[in-house]
Amino acid sequence: MGLTLVLGGTRSGKSAYAETLARASELPVRYVATADDGDGAMRERIVAHAARRPAEWETVVAGDSLATAASCPERCVLLDGLGTWIAGVMHRAGADVQDAPRGAVQARVRDEIAALARAASSTRAPVIVVAEQAGEGLLPAEALARDWLDALGEATQVLSAVAERAVLVVAGRAIELPPAIGATASGAATAGEDLRHHGDTLVRPGDTDHAVNVLAGGPPAWLREALRRALEEDVSAYPREAQTVAALAALHGRAPAEIVPTNGAAQALWLLPAGLRPRLAACVHPGFTETEAALRAHGIPVARVLRDPEAGFALDPAAVPEAADLVVVGNPASPTGTLDPARALLALRRPGRTIVVDEAFMDLVPGEPASLVRDPLPDVIVTRSLTKSLAIPGLRAGYAVAPAPLADRLRAVRPPWSCNALALAALLAMAQRGPEALTEAATRAQAERADLEARLAQVPGLRTWPAAANYVLVRVAGGAAVAARLRDAGIAVRPAGSFPGLTADDLRITARGPRDNERLAGVLAWAVAG
Repeated sequence: MGLTLVLGGTRSGKSAYAETLARASELPVRYVATADDGDGAMRERIVAHAARRPAEWETVVAGDSLATAASCPERCVLLDGLGTWIAGVMHRAGADVQDAPRGAVQARVRDEIAALARAASSTRAPVIVVAEQAGEGLLPAEALARDWLDALGEATQVLSAVAERAVLVVAGRAIELPPAIGATASGAATAGEDLRHHGDTLVRPGDTDHAVNVLAGGPPAWLREALRRALEEDVSAYPREAQTVAALAALHGRAPAEIVPTNGAAQALWLLPAGLRPRLAACVHPGFTETEAALRAHGIPVARVLRDPEAGFALDPAAVPEAADLVVVGNPASPTGTLDPARALLALRRPGRTIVVDEAFMDLVPGEPASLVRDPLPDVIVTRSLTKSLAIPGLRAGYAVAPAPLADRLRAVRPPWSCNALALAALLAMAQRGPEALTEAATRAQAERADLEARLAQVPGLRTWPAAANYVLVRVAGGAAVAARLRDAGIAVRPAGSFPGLTADDLRITARGPRDNERLAGVLAWAVAG
């Protein structure tokens, strides 16, 4: 996983932030201590640091061999802090004596930093180095202080050049630094992943579409009429959202201040990193990957919480790192279709943590069981979308429902006129019709999925899981080749290997009408047989 360099001034909160990252690794931790406890005041600080660390963390003293102390491939290594270690090397070498071999001390520091950089670049476990931010003013008058500052500045630059992430902590707040020139962007996804790959790119003209999880046939007649009216009356003025906001609030039993219309639910999720600025986000996977893409694009550390297929992909709240102050989960989840009970979602709540539930598919579930959209919880944000149920992906009609303080933070970073006049008209028409507006879509989605599940059950070699929306996750040996054969036959499905936690053997198949489902199942049986 490589090196993370955490920089900051004295008492900036850099050590606490680094400890948060170490906890989030969910690996055993080796804490490399660099301070000398011979001084009474320093001894008190060492005791305070140790008291806040988990008792099970292993602690070793760096001594002069920094790379050796930090070499532990089976553990997350947290080295705190670099400037203190450099000062110790200088002190033990007698560098504070007039005739001390200053050049030799500097060379020793350089060698150890180079060795640490090599070790951190090659290990699979994370290495976190905490360092004082090198001087931001005049050079000290004392030669020893200048030597220390020179060594520290050079060391942090060497480590920063090879670090996957470099973070500056100021007043307890972490600021992600841009990557070094020529380096990979900080926080990038694992090699080979594409968090921004979506099913709509897989459907060619003329294909039978089982890849996009939008109900077929386009919007219902009542919505077409509302859009026609809006096209004639509303698009000549800038969008005005007050009426739509009031209608959505009434629909969900919330206050207008709690409704934030957005350019689709995806934009609501993209507002999270800038609006909330979490220290550590946890994304529950498999799930909609745009959330993690947004967080990483904003330099937010992300911990992945993987659902277990052997447990039916059920949400395990205990698997979420305690340090996470933002948790994002889909319900129902895509591409698994898992519907988690409200009690599992509520078990994610912790003091200082915000929960975001992406309910983009909830309106395809009759009665919307487990929805939290009507619950005015101070730490829960719900995102919704009309894309799937009303077949309007081109309009980008979505919204967030959040307690007013959190809604204000999302609005503060939302671009102006995010929700266009046609999207606002669609949201208004749906809200004014009430829950029955989506009843037909939910009933149809359930019938089409049940029909598909029954047909898939007759195809040998498939594994499926219970689903609540309008798609089914299928696991089949040689899934990529199976998808290619279906494509050759003019049938598009969604290979699911780009979802964290799934493999190239996984396919998401969207349910359609009985005739299309029947053809899909027949061609799939042929494709599986090879």
